[in-house]
Amino acid sequence: MAVSKVSVGVVAVAALFLAIVLPAAQAQSFSPAPSPTSDGTSVDQGIAYVLMLVALVLTYLIHAADFCHF
Repeated sequence: MAVSKVSVGVVAVAALFLAIVLPAAQAQSFSPAPSPTSDGTSVDQGIAYVLMLVALVLTYLIHAADFCHF
């Protein structure tokens, strides 16, 4: 029972093909998308800080103007 050179070559090519293709099929999937850098909370907090600063400055100016009238 002799094995022909053609069938050995076919098996060698098939083995080489499978050795190249199969590891690629087991590749890791993509990582999940990163979380958003700004979810709106930081923007709202920034606006709140600016409004509090404006209220503080206006309060200071109003009280300073009241003391000048005396």
